[in-house]
Amino acid sequence: MNHRSDPSVAVRALRSAAPYIRMFKGKVFVIKASGGVFGEPAATRALMEQVAILHQVGIRVVLVHGGGPQLTRIQESLGIEPRLVAGRRVTDEKSIEVTSMVLNGLVNTQILGICRELAIPAVGVSGVDAGLVRAHRRPPVAVDGQTVDYGFVGDIDLIDAKVLQQLLDDGLMPVVSPVSADDSGTLLNINADTVAAAIGAALKAEKLMLCTDAPGILESLEDPLSIISYTDLAGLERLKEQGSLKDGMLPKAKAIEAAIRGGVRRVHVISYKSADSILAEVFTNEGTGTLIVENVAALTPAEQASGQ
Repeated sequence: MNHRSDPSVAVRALRSAAPYIRMFKGKVFVIKASGGVFGEPAATRALMEQVAILHQVGIRVVLVHGGGPQLTRIQESLGIEPRLVAGRRVTDEKSIEVTSMVLNGLVNTQILGICRELAIPAVGVSGVDAGLVRAHRRPPVAVDGQTVDYGFVGDIDLIDAKVLQQLLDDGLMPVVSPVSADDSGTLLNINADTVAAAIGAALKAEKLMLCTDAPGILESLEDPLSIISYTDLAGLERLKEQGSLKDGMLPKAKAIEAAIRGGVRRVHVISYKSADSILAEVFTNEGTGTLIVENVAALTPAEQASGQ
């Protein structure tokens, strides 16, 4: 006796996804994946399978990756003590060599290998390639009452996105390492959230998706269930003032604001640990994480009613 599974579940899912596929086909999504996801094989595969589906339905994806945990591990193995201030990594002369090795080499190539397995035509690039990210070395800055020299860390002057646009037009998916350089060719480390936000603005992306180990933006840091479904720039500032944004979420908040002010319509903070979080965020109203827009008044009634 044949036992067939009920096809109606898959058919309903396709029907409900169809309007979103029509809406986003041909649009640019910039997805930034934290380095933590690439330290877990199962999580890496789950994330990249979702990216593959976006690519296959005609969404033009630019994937920007971090590599913090991998960089910390290699630094420690070489006797270099990692140092972070306000969620940003201090990078001395030895560290920038290791940073380039880990981000441009280890992590980027690992992602490209998975892309080959999943039949995603991906090309690895860094901020140095074709002048994609033009930057200058950050001068010493005051942080919490002390002067901090971040070393070989860059602040972005310009994104020249022609190389990304060309790859996208050719049906390829750019996989971007955030390592960049100044005009004299000195390598600079730039926060991956910052690079992703700037690329999103340069490409006028429909969405910037920040995939992290946090479930979203939390109202209370002590309560993992206090996920904020949606907010706007004014709400983000309020959260910062009340101390809800700490450590790695601080540069994320700055990147989110820069992306939206630069023309990205919607920014999503989601967890790579949540099953199918990217697909749920793109193809349903409910989503899984936090949606940030310029003004919540721009959200549709359905999005506000669903909490996403």
